[in-house]
Amino acid sequence: QVQLVESGGGLVQAGGSLRLSCTASGRLFSSYHMGWFRQAPGKEREAVAGINFSGADVLYADSVKGRFTISRDNAKKTVYLQMSRLEPEDTAVYFCAAANYWRNWDRTSEYHSWGQGTQVTVSS
Repeated sequence: QVQLVESGGGLVQAGGSLRLSCTASGRLFSSYHMGWFRQAPGKEREAVAGINFSGADVLYADSVKGRFTISRDNAKKTVYLQMSRLEPEDTAVYFCAAANYWRNWDRTSEYHSWGQGTQVTVSS
């Protein structure tokens, strides 16, 4: 288990950008694979992006490809989500999560630790 704290959410106009951060506690961050998920009101939590333990492998949901970039800094125990060209449909609470295995990165069941979430609101 690891404690995760997200930050960087806020209100932005359509077409704008935000960078989310997720900082972990504990010694094992560099061994965890990390994911960003989001959940809009009345909808299920969905995967946005995933990054393996080293940062060498990244994956994205089709809806954010070309607009979002996931990265990590293991020395800072932090994973980032750079979001550009934001759309009102991106409005949601964004969560980061940690996993022991790099397989079904887009399934919530693969992740053992979750942050509390940060709200992103995109106005039209």
